[in-house]
Amino acid sequence: MKEIISTSKAPSAIGPYSQGIKVGNMVFISGQIPIDPDTGNVVEGGIKEQTKRVLENVKAILESIGGSLNNVVKTTVFMVDLEEFSEMNEVYKEYFPNNPPARSTIQVSALPKNVKIEIEAIAVF
Repeated sequence: MKEIISTSKAPSAIGPYSQGIKVGNMVFISGQIPIDPDTGNVVEGGIKEQTKRVLENVKAILESIGGSLNNVVKTTVFMVDLEEFSEMNEVYKEYFPNNPPARSTIQVSALPKNVKIEIEAIAVF
């Protein structure tokens, strides 16, 4: 049985998908881009600011069901420019300081709304 996860503390889905889906003890969080849920706009700034906003969105989705980033076991990071990897990583490690999840990072040619980064996550409760 799947449960749809939805919170106003993360951006609303901009297409036919859910912010997240819970199935048993697993949660699958759709790719989050750096949209401020209060304004609906992409945050200003570079890769560091965008990474922070993305991870805040992931965190908000998890918190809406009583979880935290500690529940994350796997992330996939999509970046437009891997030359910015070290800057992204500086922010990422602030959110996962101990026992970070498994991760894949992939360079893509473009992302929705011309953002620099998108992150999806899998969590276990």
